[in-house]
Amino acid sequence: MRKLLSLGIAGALIASSLVVAVTPATAASGRLVSVTALRTYPTWGDVDAALAADKFDPGTDRFGVRTYRLVYRTTDATGKPTTASGLVALPINGWRWLRTVSFGHGTEIFKGDAPSTSDDIFVIGPALTFASAGFAAVAPDYVGLGVGPGPHPWMDVPSETTASLDLLRAARDFTRTQGKQLTRDVYASGFSQGASTALGLARALQSGADPWFRAAAVAPISGAYDFRRAEIPALFTSEVHPVLASAYTSYLLVAFDRLHDIYPTPGYVFRKPYVGLAGLFDGNHTGEEVLGALPATIDDLLTPQGKALLLHPTGRFAEALAEADSVCTNWTPRMPVRLYYSPGDEQAVNANTDHCHTALAARGVRAPTVDLGVNTAYNGFVHEGSEVLGVPAATRWFAELSK
Repeated sequence: MRKLLSLGIAGALIASSLVVAVTPATAASGRLVSVTALRTYPTWGDVDAALAADKFDPGTDRFGVRTYRLVYRTTDATGKPTTASGLVALPINGWRWLRTVSFGHGTEIFKGDAPSTSDDIFVIGPALTFASAGFAAVAPDYVGLGVGPGPHPWMDVPSETTASLDLLRAARDFTRTQGKQLTRDVYASGFSQGASTALGLARALQSGADPWFRAAAVAPISGAYDFRRAEIPALFTSEVHPVLASAYTSYLLVAFDRLHDIYPTPGYVFRKPYVGLAGLFDGNHTGEEVLGALPATIDDLLTPQGKALLLHPTGRFAEALAEADSVCTNWTPRMPVRLYYSPGDEQAVNANTDHCHTALAARGVRAPTVDLGVNTAYNGFVHEGSEVLGVPAATRWFAELSK
């Protein structure tokens, strides 16, 4: 949730608003609606400069990169047809066949802070890193972010998975117009919220959700894989930064109530004067606006009933949390898995990674946890720093596997 903390923007080298016409869309999932050319980084040195300015390790850069915004057909969290957007980054080289990395971004609340609508290198840096290393990089904005309609159903793994899969399909069609082809192999990664997205996508590909694409490896970074037994209890402790505990709790309750109807009225869970918070989570308010409206602690935010709902979920809320947490518990990955984390994460607490590792091990899956070390370059927070450390590490691993 970096955008709740900082609005620093890193400009790109070259930008364009050219819109490329695409075959008229139908309701079919993954069908392209439009393509917008965004930025060109002509050489690997240009990518280096952009990444290094925002603390990313540019050591895997080999090629220049072109980026695009794709708008495509998908379905929303209720299964209804909608559109979504996402970022596609392609290396500037003579390769015709490209392996793909799908990267799920971390928590954002403002539509303009999604990968295809942001100039912030923290948001687009992963796609630049993977593309400059020679992969085709796709980064879904998710439903309700970017230029997609409606509010974003935060931490809804099914719609995140569908948006990711449909962007892969749209990207496959688009890259053909650029004289390139995507191979079957998809390497899935993601940070924070996107860590669950990566596991959800890998699970779907392994199950045969698409006849072409297959999951080659999955490398989630600092995810909240166990909301019920790790993340939510930690929100009420000193492990999670108090202001961010208030922010994540608000987003969770508002988003899950919209989709699952988990409480009768906002006043049931939120204390006055915070009963109107839901209106701020519509995708049109910036992180600064939301943060300014939140109390400094979770105790100031919640009613006794709200606290009880979180700590002792039942009914639809318990079912929804179980679905979110299933990315580590209800399948047996048959591709290589690594779980990246940074010690002392004050947002996605390390117990999440421990629980995911244990759950996968119980199913006979070797999913080593990889200690990234600590980087507090972003506002002094370990969590954001773990993306900066984790993306180059995942890039090197994917490159080794793809040799």
